Amino acid sequence: MSGDRLGDALAQLASALQLPVLLGAVLVLLACALELGRFATEAVRRRTGTPLRELARRALAQPAAAAEVARTAPSAFAAQALIQLAAARAAGRPRAAEHALEDFELAAQRRLDRTRLLVRAGPAIGLMGTLIPLAPGLAALGRGDMSRLAADLRVAFAATVIGLLAGTAAFALTLARTRMYGEDLNALERAAEEVVDRALAEAAVPEPVR
Repeated sequence: MSGDRLGDALAQLASALQLPVLLGAVLVLLACALELGRFATEAVRRRTGTPLRELARRALAQPAAAAEVARTAPSAFAAQALIQLAAARAAGRPRAAEHALEDFELAAQRRLDRTRLLVRAGPAIGLMGTLIPLAPGLAALGRGDMSRLAADLRVAFAATVIGLLAGTAAFALTLARTRMYGEDLNALERAAEEVVDRALAEAAVPEPVR
C-alpha cells in the first residue's frame, strides 16, 4: 500500500512538471534560434570582412589604431584580443600577449559552452516532454478515452521533435564554432609570436657605449 502511495506521489509530481518542461522546451528552441542568429552574424562578418590574420598584422603594425582595426573582427572577444596584443606590442610585454591568448580561449570556451549545454538539454527536455504525457495518455486508453490519448500523444511527439531539433542544431553549431575559433586562435598565436620575437630582438640590442 505504501508503495502505491509513493507511486501515486511520483506520478503527481511528474504531472506537475509537464508545464515547466514544455516551457523549457520552448526556451531551448528560442535559445537555439538566438545562437543560430549569432552564428550567422559571425559567418557573414568572416566572409565579407578582412581575415583575422590580416587584422592582427595591421594592429601590430599600428598599435595606436588597433581599436579601429579591431572593429571589423569576427567576434567581440577576437577584437579584444587584437587590442590586447597591440598594447603588448607597443609596451614590449610578451607576457601580456600570452594573457591575451588565454583570455581569448576562455571567452571562446564560454561561447561554446552555451551550445554544448543545448546539445544535452535539448534531447533531455524533449525526452521528459515525451514521457510525462504518456502516463495520463495510457490511463485514458484504459478508460477508452481515445481523444485524450490522441491529445497526449500529440504533445509527446511535439516535445520529442523540438528536443531533437534543438540538440541537432546545437551540435552542428558547436562543431562549426570549434573550427572557426580554432582558426582564430591560430591567427592570434602567430601574432603573439611576433610580439614575443620583437620583444626578444629589442632586448638583445646592446645599449650604445657612452
